[in-house]
Amino acid sequence: MRTAFDEQLKQLRQELIGMSGECEEALARATGAFMTGDCELAATVIRTAEGIDRRERDIEAMCLKMLLMQHPVATDLRTVSSALKLVTDLERIGNQSADIADIVRTASFSDTVERQTIHDMAQAVIGMVSGSVDAFASGDCGRAAEIIAEDDIVDAYFDRVKEQLVADMKRSGDFSRCGIDLLMIAKYLERSGDHAVNIARWVIYSSTGEIPEEA
Repeated sequence: MRTAFDEQLKQLRQELIGMSGECEEALARATGAFMTGDCELAATVIRTAEGIDRRERDIEAMCLKMLLMQHPVATDLRTVSSALKLVTDLERIGNQSADIADIVRTASFSDTVERQTIHDMAQAVIGMVSGSVDAFASGDCGRAAEIIAEDDIVDAYFDRVKEQLVADMKRSGDFSRCGIDLLMIAKYLERSGDHAVNIARWVIYSSTGEIPEEA
């Protein structure tokens, strides 16, 4: 019985890593589409997000089956319960990537300083998503704690984008539609970083039974 459950846990971790990879790909493609104005690339993000939704349902079903059939306790119960929470955060990251892609498909961006800041912000978020799920797969609480701390970097990028947009508005005397779109893209990335933090917090809960307090 234990061997079967261990195999199911292994499969669960593999599925989560696969879902995380799809989220990283969606974020990377959304960022690439934003930087290049490639609407076809943006369209692939929408399709990837739909696949992430399907994978979320499959993993949820796997977790519920494990809970009903195996009746896990202690650390095993926390691992499966955390996975159920984790897939919701990953699904939201997929949705936010699609939201960015939707903006790219209808907007036109000039080569502004905000674009590079948003690109750098996206790279930081992608690293957080990858690191948080890797921490879950390995049970690495130390890495999870690092991910939580890295959210300050993403928040600093978001603040910088806002400051740059305000400076642009003061120069032009107007807050353009482009400025609103840039702010929304940065906000979606900031939220994705928050979801990576949530995942890291569930990693720590899975191992210790305690959820770190939010900063």
